Amino acid sequence: MRIFRILTVVGLAMSLTFAQNNLKPPVAKKEPKVLKIHGYELIDNYAWLRDRNEKKNPEIIEYLEAENAYTEAYMKPYEGLVETIYKEILGRIKQTDISVPYKLGKYWYFTKTEEGKQYPIYMRSLDQKGKKNPEVLLDQNEMAKGYKYFAIGEFEVSDDGNLLAFSTDTTGYRQYTLQIKNLKTGEILPNKIERVTSVVWSNDGKYLFYSQEDPVSKRSDKVFRHELATNKNELIYEEKDVLFNVAVGRSRDKKMLFIASYAKTMREYRYLPADNPLGEWKIITPRREGHEYSADFYNGEFYILTNKQAENFKVVRAPANDPREENWTDFIPHNPAIKIERVEFFRDYAVVYERENGLEYLKVLDLKTKRAPRRIPTPEEVYTMQPAYNPEFDTEVIRYNYSSMITPLSTYEYNFRTGRTKLLKQQEIPSGYDKSQYETKRVWATARDGTKVPISMVWKKGVKFDGSAPMLLYAYGSYGISMTPNFSVARLSLLDRGMIYAIAHIRGGSELGERWRQEGRMFKKLNTFYDFIDCAKWLIENKYTSSDRLVIQGGSAGGMLMGGVVNMAPELFKAAIIQVPFVDVINTMLDETLPLTTEEWIEWGNPHEKEAFEYMIKYSPYDNIKQQNYPNMLVEIALYDSQVPYWEGAKFVAKVREMKTNDSIVLLKTNMGAGHGGSSGRYDRLKEIAFDYAYALVQVGIFK
Repeated sequence: MRIFRILTVVGLAMSLTFAQNNLKPPVAKKEPKVLKIHGYELIDNYAWLRDRNEKKNPEIIEYLEAENAYTEAYMKPYEGLVETIYKEILGRIKQTDISVPYKLGKYWYFTKTEEGKQYPIYMRSLDQKGKKNPEVLLDQNEMAKGYKYFAIGEFEVSDDGNLLAFSTDTTGYRQYTLQIKNLKTGEILPNKIERVTSVVWSNDGKYLFYSQEDPVSKRSDKVFRHELATNKNELIYEEKDVLFNVAVGRSRDKKMLFIASYAKTMREYRYLPADNPLGEWKIITPRREGHEYSADFYNGEFYILTNKQAENFKVVRAPANDPREENWTDFIPHNPAIKIERVEFFRDYAVVYERENGLEYLKVLDLKTKRAPRRIPTPEEVYTMQPAYNPEFDTEVIRYNYSSMITPLSTYEYNFRTGRTKLLKQQEIPSGYDKSQYETKRVWATARDGTKVPISMVWKKGVKFDGSAPMLLYAYGSYGISMTPNFSVARLSLLDRGMIYAIAHIRGGSELGERWRQEGRMFKKLNTFYDFIDCAKWLIENKYTSSDRLVIQGGSAGGMLMGGVVNMAPELFKAAIIQVPFVDVINTMLDETLPLTTEEWIEWGNPHEKEAFEYMIKYSPYDNIKQQNYPNMLVEIALYDSQVPYWEGAKFVAKVREMKTNDSIVLLKTNMGAGHGGSSGRYDRLKEIAFDYAYALVQVGIFK
């Protein structure tokens, strides 16, 4: 029997010895910290785990490493399963491949991956096949040497094709450094700009507009104009309201520049003609609570997507010389049954991205001939459909991506003039894939208030619906973000072993329109947790699975969801995979110095206010841990997470272990070299997925 030994920390001055059949977790010390607020007294025994310094507290690092060793020891008997799943996933990926090229100016841009290399290579060519004068613009593999983590953020080429503005993050903290490369000479210009969050070129390529985040709060609050000739950076706008972030953009016809100020429930746009980069910025319409809008420019007019007297949004037009609200006229009227998510303009056409009854559609408007609008056909009942990158204004075709839970990712080209669709590329699966061996459908669970909640499911044929099938149930349910029923090569390793995979489209997302979002936020946030619990109960009652065969998963705000439901209904779940979880809601939302806090007061509530505090404390996962049985858990955090600090998940694990009354196993796994999205290298990321899926299978008794 192999014995593992790890050093306990936190002042205990003792060591833990454990074997595969008798593991004991690290024990976190308790240092009570008392918070008195609104007449309540909250005791936090694990607040000491918080450290925001770049040079982390050695005691904390040792504790996290001890937890990693414990998790590794627990999973040691199953490392063969992890490796098998990893090899299966790898076998389904075409490792040497190129993306579908997109046209911008006279060049076609694409990325290339090569077998054995973690990162893509950014390239361009003078022809669509990538054969004519191919150029390497950025080789991320070379750039990443010496770093545990390396990500490319912005990638913007000037209109003449001679300059590339790009940004990089080397920690996972999502703090990007902007640089400019001369594509004619290959030289990377010496000046660097830190903490850049968005960029856009002026039409003449002499100026670069960019937004920059605050180094502490990470709120994007400033917009600068950078002059290439002098390296001068001039502040042109500062967003003072702590609820708002800013970003820069430009219309597809290249005639208008925009600064967007956006909060969770309101937006405000400034504009400047792009041929006058030194001019005065003006406001389209001032911000006000509850008014969300976004602006575009086409054919001499502004087109504005707005929720003014339109819950699911409408599109209006406004004159270029006076775009105030009193001059708005309807272009696409409001339809309560259809949410308009965005609209994009091309030379003679517009494409509207709609969502109806939980499904996505692309509708084409012929702005020249005024023919009746046409929706691009969708061949399946449950699918996802998203626009590809279409930067060219003067075009007769657009690209879009389509997939379902059984259809691999497919990139199509739609011809505006002929109405014909052409498949450009479908995800290849080298090890083989037979779509006919799998089934997918959407069912509707009934929540406790009578609301029907959609659930997308996929399984391999032959599964018995008698309650014996294992299931992995995933959900998110926040920020109006819709979870799409897409294809996953990794997921096949679950399906091939008899596991059902399901997505609960709970309130808080936008799957069923804007009201679906509003019914799962602020003082209705509990609906999100209740919907998930009721979906799980419905699936069990209808014999899709059973509580001892049900594993649940969610990350970030979805991790908060997982933390909440294991408190509220622990008996429903065999195990939970809780990733980078926002579980310490009260403490985090009270701390204005943390990233995201102030801007999210109008998403969750501001606990400095008693009414908000008393509602938030009802679901805050960390504050609701109590003496009861808990399911097995795998909690995953990242040391350089800027969205949800690592200590939230670490504190959650320590407190659950302290309070639980059964012998369930609670694991903590820390990525010591990445941030919120996990590892940056593609092979490293696949290994993380393989680990999670192996854990899920082991929980339901599948070991091969």
